Amino acid sequence: MLLFTVQALGELAVLFPVNGAFYMYAVRFIDPAWGFAMGWEYALSWLVILPFEITAAGITIEYWRDDLNIGIWVAVFLTLLVLVQFFAVRGYGEVEFVLGIVKIIAVIGFIFLGVIINCGGVPSDNRGYIGSRYWHTATSIDSTGMEQTRAAFKNGFKGFCSVFVTAAFAFAGTELVGLAAAEAEDPRKSLPKATKQVFWRIAIFYILSLFILGLILPSDSEELLGASGANTKASPFVLAIKEAGIAGLPSVFNAVITLSVISVANSATFASTRTLQALAMNRMAPSFLKYVDRQGRPLWCIVLQLVFGLLAFINEADVGTQVFTWLLSLSALNNLFVWASICLSHIRFRRGWAAQGHTLDELPYKASFGVIGSYIGFFLNMVALLATFYVSLFPIGADPNPKSFFTTWLSLPIAIALYVGWKIRTRGGPGMYVRSHQMDVLTGMREFNAEAEDMEKKQKWGIRDMPARLYHAIFI
Repeated sequence: MLLFTVQALGELAVLFPVNGAFYMYAVRFIDPAWGFAMGWEYALSWLVILPFEITAAGITIEYWRDDLNIGIWVAVFLTLLVLVQFFAVRGYGEVEFVLGIVKIIAVIGFIFLGVIINCGGVPSDNRGYIGSRYWHTATSIDSTGMEQTRAAFKNGFKGFCSVFVTAAFAFAGTELVGLAAAEAEDPRKSLPKATKQVFWRIAIFYILSLFILGLILPSDSEELLGASGANTKASPFVLAIKEAGIAGLPSVFNAVITLSVISVANSATFASTRTLQALAMNRMAPSFLKYVDRQGRPLWCIVLQLVFGLLAFINEADVGTQVFTWLLSLSALNNLFVWASICLSHIRFRRGWAAQGHTLDELPYKASFGVIGSYIGFFLNMVALLATFYVSLFPIGADPNPKSFFTTWLSLPIAIALYVGWKIRTRGGPGMYVRSHQMDVLTGMREFNAEAEDMEKKQKWGIRDMPARLYHAIFI
């Protein structure tokens, strides 16, 4: 699903590296009211994610020092994020580059270590060869006397449906490549490369690492039970290493987890501030938010984001957990809405592009799976939303209740309210949607060196160049 989505976004972002990226594509190719709703939903989701991630980073520190108040670490991490903002987009890029290298090394190292643990190669682990032991159904009694069930697909079909929201939250930020398009020097080369790497990021750093984790850490582990959101002192990756009895390494990996959480918080500041500034530039947000200083920093947007960061101190109150639950419900489904909108924007763009007499040969970069991929991506997003609707209406182990439903689906009525509000303000706008012949397919289109592109397309590969050709097809 994400592979199709990012490919569609890549085609649009290379041709239109505009400020605001995918929300602007919805404005131009779907409907201004829907683009307005998606822009604000996306900005709000990152605004509330920042205090959540700062809190999560503070909780990971409790792995070493649970005697210190979490408010101390909230203040420390929030100060660090403020300092990063002084260096504008370059500061964000440099920090993400360093943290990205750390995360890549850590995940690859964990995959190799996980294979060794699974094969019984750790002397301190008395479990021996594990194989697929934890994927077979079994029952156990925890320390409270409750019976726990371990299985490959825990809670059956409902359990499968329940993970869509969590997975969407984990994959959030994949679309940030679109936000960076307007600031890229050469989007014709950098964006296609970035979108093609999404497949490998998903396959290796998500699917493979989680598959290994599922093999070596039982799902009925007592340290996992009752843990949700930021309410856990250690990552499952840390617990898996700890379960193998490896001394010292759990602390190292917990440090990596802390840095990863800070990385997400850093991305939250970038995503929300750029989206808010773009909304203001298009008169969809208060005008003072469009101010950008000489270093390219949207100052008032940054101030607003950091004010939201102060919400992390709510954890000092007794109702902190409940407040955070409802704050996060604002962003629960936003990612699925945004990804579906990107696919639909690409479908509508292709229709408008053809209706106005343009051909695919004029596109500097075409999505690898074409418009068919966007149809598939849109369909899969709808399936994920339907599965989430089902498990929200009929929660696992409980009767249907409004709180469970709106904890997940609160973002939908907000999106509808934003959509209707903009329709009222613009007195209906262009109608229910933008017609193909009315689409603006020229504004913001970046010009490219046609001769250089033709030379690149005519490049011939010989048999000896097969390794280079394979690398070019996958990565470049």
